[in-house]
Amino acid sequence: MKFTWFNLMPWPFLPEDFRQTHRSVWVDIPSTLYDPRRGHFVYHEYMDQLEYADALGFDGIGVNEHHQNGYGLMPSPNLIAAALARRTSRAAIAVIGNSIALYNPPIRVAEEFAMLDVISGGRLLAGFPVGTSMDTNYCYGQIPALTRDKYAEAHELILRAWTEDEVFAFDGKYNQLRYVNCWPKPIQKPHPPIYIPGGGSIETWDFCLDHDYNYSYLSFGGYLRGKALLQGYWDRVAARGKDESPYRAAFAQIIAVADTDADAEKLYAEHILYFFNRCLHVYPGFADAPGYRTIKTIQSGALSQLTEDMQKVFTKLTWKDLIEGGYVIAGSPETVRQRMVEMIRGLHIGHVFCLFHNGNMPDEKTRHSTKLFAEAVMPHLRELWPEWKGDDRWWCRPLEGRLRPEASLGQGLRS
Repeated sequence: MKFTWFNLMPWPFLPEDFRQTHRSVWVDIPSTLYDPRRGHFVYHEYMDQLEYADALGFDGIGVNEHHQNGYGLMPSPNLIAAALARRTSRAAIAVIGNSIALYNPPIRVAEEFAMLDVISGGRLLAGFPVGTSMDTNYCYGQIPALTRDKYAEAHELILRAWTEDEVFAFDGKYNQLRYVNCWPKPIQKPHPPIYIPGGGSIETWDFCLDHDYNYSYLSFGGYLRGKALLQGYWDRVAARGKDESPYRAAFAQIIAVADTDADAEKLYAEHILYFFNRCLHVYPGFADAPGYRTIKTIQSGALSQLTEDMQKVFTKLTWKDLIEGGYVIAGSPETVRQRMVEMIRGLHIGHVFCLFHNGNMPDEKTRHSTKLFAEAVMPHLRELWPEWKGDDRWWCRPLEGRLRPEASLGQGLRS
């Protein structure tokens, strides 16, 4: 099993009546709610937590891209990842990811991801999300019906830039470049492992299988709700004649570990409820622009997780609902271990994106939960897939140590 410690970097100072007095945490949230001086402190605290996870032995540390919101303060995850690459030495740097349809031209993603792979010594996991409708269509003004077409062209350009040795011209529908010549190239060959975050678009299944990419289901509905969609993915894997390696799939899960089940509620309930009630307060009109989802996905019933109905559910959630509904895995180390086994086996996944910091959770509580999981839970989950041991097709391939040039460049590199 692989475990990546993921930090959304939410704004922890939203007012208590935020849901009642503001339309949305995304797109048109008033900038007067943001204080840059507090933001300075928050960024450093969140990055300290990611570095702490590396020190505790998590396999990866994760960041992602969002815009104009209080849900996640990373409009440029590559900036955070670059700092983490310098301050850590072991964990994979999971950038899940860059919304490649937003970049003009997308060669920018190829270059910056290559830089991150080189700086980190080959530790990059490269995420290529389409991006939420809030980010892509409303914040960055992309035409919904063209988003996936632009995404496909961006993907083609980035892969060619990474893998082709000769300068080439690219004459696409949206990008025309006379000279494509990616400097630097990534360390990992032919390219870093690619993760495709999915939120319900079923076309993503075939895209992942066509290219053998990891399908990462990012859901805040919890693993019980996620089982039906992931079962659809595994049915598609079987229909395509692909092997059923659990490392083909990843899942994001909110986790909170305490000394006892009662302590978990006492320590974490208010902060996780802050997340569901304020950080996920998205105006439904922003969540699913007409044309953003394909007809095939709409027909399947796999709609946005942020519909008006789900918003009503979020406002009424209690701690008991969060636990029994699988939204959150929380409790003593033994309780969390049992629920994690249930989730991992039930979803047939080999990689978990672990969300330990939620909402306005203070640093000491985040670290307490993280440390308990790393020491008392994670070791017991490592060997859940012995039949797939050694399957590293979807994992980074880092250098063994920092390389230094020989006196003569012609003699290559040595450790």
